[in-house]
Amino acid sequence: MPIFRFRYISFLLALGCAGMIIAIALNRPSPFAFLDYSHAQSFKITFLSIILEAIPFILLGVLFSGLLQVFVTDEIIRRFTPKNPIAGVLFGGLLGLAFPLCECGMIPVVRRLIRKGMPAYIGIVYLLAGPVVNPIVFTATFAAFRAAPEMAYARLILAFVAAVIIGLIMHMFMRKSPLRDEGNPQLAVHSSHSKHYGHQHDHSHSHEHHHAEPRGSLGSRLSAMLGHASDEFFEMGKYLIFGAMLTAAIQTIMDRSVLATVADQPLLSYMAMMAFAFILSICSTSDAFIAASFGNVFTSGPLLAFLVFGPMIDFKNMLMLLSAFRLKIVLALALLCFILVGLGAWIMEVWT
Repeated sequence: MPIFRFRYISFLLALGCAGMIIAIALNRPSPFAFLDYSHAQSFKITFLSIILEAIPFILLGVLFSGLLQVFVTDEIIRRFTPKNPIAGVLFGGLLGLAFPLCECGMIPVVRRLIRKGMPAYIGIVYLLAGPVVNPIVFTATFAAFRAAPEMAYARLILAFVAAVIIGLIMHMFMRKSPLRDEGNPQLAVHSSHSKHYGHQHDHSHSHEHHHAEPRGSLGSRLSAMLGHASDEFFEMGKYLIFGAMLTAAIQTIMDRSVLATVADQPLLSYMAMMAFAFILSICSTSDAFIAASFGNVFTSGPLLAFLVFGPMIDFKNMLMLLSAFRLKIVLALALLCFILVGLGAWIMEVWT
């Protein structure tokens, strides 16, 4: 999946920065009519909002991932992970209650758990359900839909059920590791290090790295934990910046009034709200307030689809997923989430 490698993203970012510097130096109006001052301001505000919203959760995720790498052994992960598939997917679906992380912070944690021995399908269930099935998101949704609190319960239930079904499907049909660099175990462990320090090296020689799971003093282990966290932060950060830039551009250009034109069409309203959630890429802790603002336009079903699909798969998150998982797995997850969430939201609206 070479098109999303760091060197291409770095090149595109450098190209964009060079273009902005040239435009500033020439002090000329933009040749593109849609890039006027108001659009530039909107792009800037949206871009910074996405970055500032996601950074704390990514920091939390990479610190937790570093903690897992240094202080939790593979044996402990395997011992506490259920062996039965049914128990495993239920366990994965409820992990968000114990470790409430945003979707941005989930990816490094799940990747670390899988590398340390957790079955991949359980990690995927946690990845999908965790951003919704956690007390912080439930409280935010409950506050946003104070007049219709059943929406908070419906969101939690639908996310849990959809993630469990996807986990079972992955258990039955996934034969290879979903991780992108799992074919090379040494690369899997050290890839972020090599990128961070800008060199490749032969691991057959004896050496000490700050992320080699030291068994020494507490200070050295804390240092190793911070080393892991910083490596993953820079690895996730570049995808976040690229995804936030594209998301902000799409949001700036997109006309939201188009949504209202499909609000009374059953199938299109669900698809439109899920596509809207994908494009907006809003954190699961705050997207309920956006959904509530559409309460007088859409019925509960499309709003529920928006609330569940966005935290599972959105544009910014998909780029970050591609940094850790194989392309086929990411596409399969996106398709399954789209079908199951749309169908589940429709059933819950009809049933209630």
